[in-house]
Amino acid sequence: MELTMSCELPERLGAEEETRERSMERFLRDVERRAYRIALVSIRDADESLDIVQDAMISMVTRYAAKPSDEWRPLFYRILKNRIRDFHRRRVVRQRVMSLFGATDAEGYDRIENAPSPEQDDPARRVAEGDTMDALEAALQQLPARQREAFMLRNFEGLDVLETALAMGCSDGSVKTHCSRAAAKLRELLGEHWQ
Repeated sequence: MELTMSCELPERLGAEEETRERSMERFLRDVERRAYRIALVSIRDADESLDIVQDAMISMVTRYAAKPSDEWRPLFYRILKNRIRDFHRRRVVRQRVMSLFGATDAEGYDRIENAPSPEQDDPARRVAEGDTMDALEAALQQLPARQREAFMLRNFEGLDVLETALAMGCSDGSVKTHCSRAAAKLRELLGEHWQ
């Protein structure tokens, strides 16, 4: 027996429900890449980042699709933030457990599996295009978590102050403070890369 999931619309779906479903699909397509980038910067693992974004999208659809569409962005980014936090908590617990048995992160790392593919873009071009983003990602890792979160939501996702406050679960004044401090620290860390 084969298990499949059906995403087909019922034949007699109301026009309003069909419009809402299409709006949700457009919304998810719009935030997918930016959400992935936020997750990737936060946890530094491509596969885990993809899983986190997909999980956040599924949660968004199953729990909040009926909410007004103007509430979707802050809700989605709050879900994403919580999934990233959960990942970090599980990682800490896993590291504690593994340390009890004398294991290290290096064990189980397959250099061949994680080697770059020869089919990737020209290395010189990738290096030239990626230097600034690499510097930004490294600098973001040095920020406190709340500053990094506020900066990424405001600048990568383009949320306004109120939407960012809703997504982070704090006041708009806190968002402004976190963003200001993050920008000052990034300016200091990035030097010539800062624009």
